[in-house]
Amino acid sequence: MPPISMHALFIYFLLPILNFFSSADTGICNQPNTSFSNGEKIHYTIYYNVIGLYVNAGKADFTTQASSWNGSDVYTFTATGKSNMKYDWIFKVRDKYESIVDSKTLLPYQFTRQINEGGFHQTETLMFNQKGKTVTTSTTAGVFKTADCTYDVISAIYAARNINYANCQMNDKIYLNFFLDKELYPSYFKYLGRDVITTRFGKFKVIKLAPLLVKGAVFNGGEKMVVWVTDDENHIPVRIETPIIVGSIKVDMVGYENLRHPLNSLVELINVDNTK
Repeated sequence: MPPISMHALFIYFLLPILNFFSSADTGICNQPNTSFSNGEKIHYTIYYNVIGLYVNAGKADFTTQASSWNGSDVYTFTATGKSNMKYDWIFKVRDKYESIVDSKTLLPYQFTRQINEGGFHQTETLMFNQKGKTVTTSTTAGVFKTADCTYDVISAIYAARNINYANCQMNDKIYLNFFLDKELYPSYFKYLGRDVITTRFGKFKVIKLAPLLVKGAVFNGGEKMVVWVTDDENHIPVRIETPIIVGSIKVDMVGYENLRHPLNSLVELINVDNTK
């Protein structure tokens, strides 16, 4: 199995469910949180396919914790990714992303990523000034311009989960902005309607999305990635599939804890050992 950057996987795994707009004039800013609560945990397995057989390449976990930060009520969102220990000798990955956000607006105050991939180590912290529309980084001198309602790649996921998908039409382009690697990224994803899919966890009623990817060292460009999120009040991703330069990647939800709402999108449970 060739080396796969978990950092790259995280970035493009998150792209499809970022800053969601139901129309050109309506955004996710200042919408009340109705989709998640303190203590939520969601677990994923990352599979790699190069010769027609999917191999368990690693896992990712997302957690939510309510707390306080500089006198404000906040949520801390933490996402971790690591390679399967069987393949650590080829390319060991231990990554961690953390976003501290305002509990009402879900806009980030601080974003930190700790990358440990194949002997490469990097820690970076972003400090957001939402009123001033700027961000500063710990790795470079200077201040970078952002835009209204600028998210990092973790906080945007949670904010987007509060969107009402009922207003979307087939092939609507849903635009987004997020800040990463010293740049403000504009992109979009398409709404592809509702579906029913079967994963290793079970059969789900889902909402289908396709993001625009930027061509890079791991991913081909275009709209080839597909993401399925639960068609219920939780709006959690249950499957992601995408081709890469060599082979393809599939990410499946394999467990959860402390969801705010019942998982009503689950039509049939297949693997009872996956429930938490």
